[in-house]
Amino acid sequence: MSLTLRTDFGCTEAVIDDDCGQKRFYEVADILCDELNIKFVNKLDDFDSLVWEFNYKGHTLTLHYNIYTGISIYPRKFREAVRKENDAVVEVARYLETKLLVNTAKRYLS
Repeated sequence: MSLTLRTDFGCTEAVIDDDCGQKRFYEVADILCDELNIKFVNKLDDFDSLVWEFNYKGHTLTLHYNIYTGISIYPRKFREAVRKENDAVVEVARYLETKLLVNTAKRYLS
């Protein structure tokens, strides 16, 4: 797993894991809830995608999972997102990157 930041869609999108299953999505969601006290405010569960919105420091962000593209986070406003929303995406993503690497290391050491 390596964090990828991209701006292909006019906002910052953080690709958390581009080759994973739903189990990894729920691990990320649990970290957000447990470690950052995130509460998901809107959840859309579809056959091949999960789109969950949450507030982080006053910004609404989207945690997205798709069976083809993996897990990503981006601002709900997408192309209309302001810099602070994009910065919030990067902040959350960097935290997740560190936490997921530590969790992976713990699994290998056990």
